[in-house]
Amino acid sequence: MVESLYEDVHRLCGEYVVDASSVDFSVAVSLADIEFERSRSTTDGEFSFGYYETLAVYRKIAEELPYRGKMLFHGSCLAVDGVGYLFTAKSGAGKSTHAALWRELLGDKVVMINDDKPILEVADSGVVAYGTPWDGKHRLSTNTSVLLKSVCIIERASENSIVRLDFESAYPILIQQTYRPLDAGSLSCTLELVDRMKNSVDFWKLCCNKDISAAELSFNTMKG
Repeated sequence: MVESLYEDVHRLCGEYVVDASSVDFSVAVSLADIEFERSRSTTDGEFSFGYYETLAVYRKIAEELPYRGKMLFHGSCLAVDGVGYLFTAKSGAGKSTHAALWRELLGDKVVMINDDKPILEVADSGVVAYGTPWDGKHRLSTNTSVLLKSVCIIERASENSIVRLDFESAYPILIQQTYRPLDAGSLSCTLELVDRMKNSVDFWKLCCNKDISAAELSFNTMKG
């Protein structure tokens, strides 16, 4: 449940409304929270208080999630035939571009879970990815979930290649792309969740260009 000062949050989260009986925890935002987000902003433009409140809500949720076996992750997640794939990379490396190539290649078989900040639930049965309203500049997300098969780390290259990674090799970018809570206890839970991902997810490194052949290579390889 979200208690907000402005309507921006409710417009943003309109497709994610649930019955009150399904609420796990509540989030309330103060003017101090909004000012904190303004102080951290690296953009030159001035946004509304309502916009900064959406960031405050996002942060409060992300801080609470690890205590509940979930974490916010920076990546583009999609599903094909009920199987989840998550692309991640340093900013500007092309994760959303590559996800777009999958949509071009596979058409209606692709469901965008979230193009920027999915929630990952790490359970004994596997890692489940959930859509969230914080879904990137193209606003690509679905209020649904999928069992995650693979995490693919993307790097730009002129030629396409893909290799399987062990968890130790993937770990640095996983930590970098996971929301790292300010709260020490929540951070400790987050590190444990990342470590547990090695039990149920495949890890890959894709060096690729922007040609459709890159999507053909990654899909045909990762689907197994």
